[in-house]
Amino acid sequence: MFHCLTLLTVLAQAEPAAPVDAAPPSGGLTQMLLLLGPVLVVMIGSQIFFGRRESKERQKKEELIAALKKNDPVITIGGILGTVVSVSDDRREVTIRVDDNTKLRMQAEAIRIPVAPPPGDKPA
Repeated sequence: MFHCLTLLTVLAQAEPAAPVDAAPPSGGLTQMLLLLGPVLVVMIGSQIFFGRRESKERQKKEELIAALKKNDPVITIGGILGTVVSVSDDRREVTIRVDDNTKLRMQAEAIRIPVAPPPGDKPA
């Protein structure tokens, strides 16, 4: 019963519908373009900016992999510290030594960065 009274109250206070012969509001397309234009500019600009950054990072990574050689100290993307033992001929696989008796074979893409050896540490 309460809901019916509330609905009747809302309907009684509602404004009448606009007359049928009323003209549609003008400037709808212009307003929409003025609102969406800056958003599109920002979106396109960010795609260009981040796309360039990503391609530079990818190129830097490819140069890093191409420069890997035996006895280079590296850190993997998993945080493992090791020394390069061998690199495959196609440069897709790398074997690193992480301990005296432990070697890991992995994809070259898994190498995050080469690291400088600690002072006083001689490469094996």
